[in-house]
Amino acid sequence: MQMFRPFNILLILLLLSPGVQAQRIKDIASIAGVRNNILVGYGLVVGLDGTGDQTTQTQFTIQSFKNMLKQYGISLPANITPQLKNVAAVSIHAELPPFIKPGQKIDITVSSLGNAKGLRGGSLLMTPLKGIDNKVYAIAQGDLVVGGFGVSGSDGSKITVNIPTVGRIPNGATVERAIPNPFANMKHLVLNLNRGDFTTAKRVVEAINKVLGPDSAHALDAVSIQVLTPPTTSQKVEFASFVENLQVTPDEAPARIIVNSRTGTIVISSQVRVNPAAVSHGSLTVTIAENTEVSQPNPLAAGNTAVTTNTQINVDQPDSRMFMFNPGVSLNAIVQAVNQVGAAPGDLVAILEALKQAGALTAELIVI
Repeated sequence: MQMFRPFNILLILLLLSPGVQAQRIKDIASIAGVRNNILVGYGLVVGLDGTGDQTTQTQFTIQSFKNMLKQYGISLPANITPQLKNVAAVSIHAELPPFIKPGQKIDITVSSLGNAKGLRGGSLLMTPLKGIDNKVYAIAQGDLVVGGFGVSGSDGSKITVNIPTVGRIPNGATVERAIPNPFANMKHLVLNLNRGDFTTAKRVVEAINKVLGPDSAHALDAVSIQVLTPPTTSQKVEFASFVENLQVTPDEAPARIIVNSRTGTIVISSQVRVNPAAVSHGSLTVTIAENTEVSQPNPLAAGNTAVTTNTQINVDQPDSRMFMFNPGVSLNAIVQAVNQVGAAPGDLVAILEALKQAGALTAELIVI
């Protein structure tokens, strides 16, 4: 039996409170120039239990292994290809937080580059981590913590839990070089909003000027707010701490409807409104059933057994119902109206798209 029904998806409604709560500036904005920096490196993980790279296919692992041995005065003959089942070539990446100093530790993530089956039980050998300027900022080394694992049988069957080829090393890298930060030399503190909004920027300026005095802060655009700072570094730190803890009520997000076609998720913000409109929508269900029948001749009759297929097609289309939206109707009314006519979440997508095309939906419809 085959059945064709409208696309059924999961519906999530984002119902925000009528008024957005006040938040600290540090939760809705960041200080320009105070940010993380990305580090990356290449190294070898050793000590694996036969789950390393298959060197017949990953020649770069053999080359890396030979280069490492040369640093210790060991040279392998050119015609010798070691079988390194316990070694895996990996990439290492980490984030260097702002203001971190040499000697401090940072966490690192280690990922297999070749065809290793797993990194569980392995140890990362000393690996330099470089920034985009190709300078070494940290040195990584340590034992991996791997959350996944995999097992396989001789007949080809296998089972894998999570990802066994990625692991982490807490405090696995030691910082060797500090990245210069412009904070101490800033004449102005620039706050960048996490979500650009002219109204929110205006409210941040008003909150700062209310406490520090007129013209202490100026909005440069919908994202950046410039604030005068004290001259000394110590005063700047105290000043930044004070400013980032001021309470501001950000403006509500624009009216948007997000439809995720892959996961079947719909998110509707509370600011969505509908202009006067009448909607009629019905569902169609088509059912196809095939029954196999056998025709058997009488014992004394001259004939052959025949097999026939009896196909039954049933089309069910419930009566369409019409409902009307009044001017400026809210999200709550939209959902209630759709639920009253028994429309599924998939039907709601079709209704919203039709309202958007008709110009009755005052919201941005985004399909991802």
